[in-house]
Amino acid sequence: MVTLDAGIPVRTTRLVRTRVPVGLSAAAVVLAVLVAMALAPGAFTDVDPLKTDPLAAFLPPSAEHWFGTDQLGRDQYSRVIHGTRLSLGMGFGATVIGLTVGLILGLLAGLSRGVADRALSRAIDVLYAFPEMLLAIIAVAVLGTGFTTLLLAIGIGSIPSYARVLRAQVIQVRTSGFAESAVALGQPPALIAWRHVLPNAIGPALVLATIGVGTAIIFGSALSFVGLGAQPPTPEWGLMLSDSRNYLTLAPWLALWPGVFLAATVISVTVIGRWLQRRFVSPIGGAR
Repeated sequence: MVTLDAGIPVRTTRLVRTRVPVGLSAAAVVLAVLVAMALAPGAFTDVDPLKTDPLAAFLPPSAEHWFGTDQLGRDQYSRVIHGTRLSLGMGFGATVIGLTVGLILGLLAGLSRGVADRALSRAIDVLYAFPEMLLAIIAVAVLGTGFTTLLLAIGIGSIPSYARVLRAQVIQVRTSGFAESAVALGQPPALIAWRHVLPNAIGPALVLATIGVGTAIIFGSALSFVGLGAQPPTPEWGLMLSDSRNYLTLAPWLALWPGVFLAATVISVTVIGRWLQRRFVSPIGGAR
């Protein structure tokens, strides 16, 4: 509060600066660098990740080979950099598949009445009872191995989670005052769903999807580790970890760097997702 010469008090406003958490800033920087590696790996290395050199096998990290070489003499730094595209692509791609299909099922279940709602809800609950990894393994067993199949399998495994969240949000928004007012005004159901229900129900699912990217990356690497995902000689982090199992005492750097990049990616995505969850989703599950 300040006072003018005439003695009239004037209320002043003070700008409050919101401090960004250090952990969030670090996670954003790490994720930005990883995205840059995925989009333009040639900007970080010009070495062919598939080029073999038996005479250079098991070389330790050095100025020539920053992350060392593997059992076939392939440059580990180049393979880790090029593996970023597959791992991030798998995480984001599988999340888009799961979120899209889950959005459709959740929207239909939440807007339906009677038998249709009960049938869709029971189907979602049955799928939700199975762990995501188990659903992904079943999908791989049916569709076969490979990166594309792995992408579809992880996406299919995540559908029940997104559908369940969307259904609950749609029901909550559908029974709100503004949605009921739109119904009373005679607006078509499709317009109500598109204009009123979906924009207000999708927020928590998008936040969940951010966290789900990290989960999808872990699942993809785990399935590649056991031979159900990317196949040799593809430079993929899970597959690289699998190849390093027999050489841990001889060349520990083979497992170190793919593991560090995998952990850094998942931690960064999870930190950002948790912050978004605290920032934009209320405790009762609705978007703020």
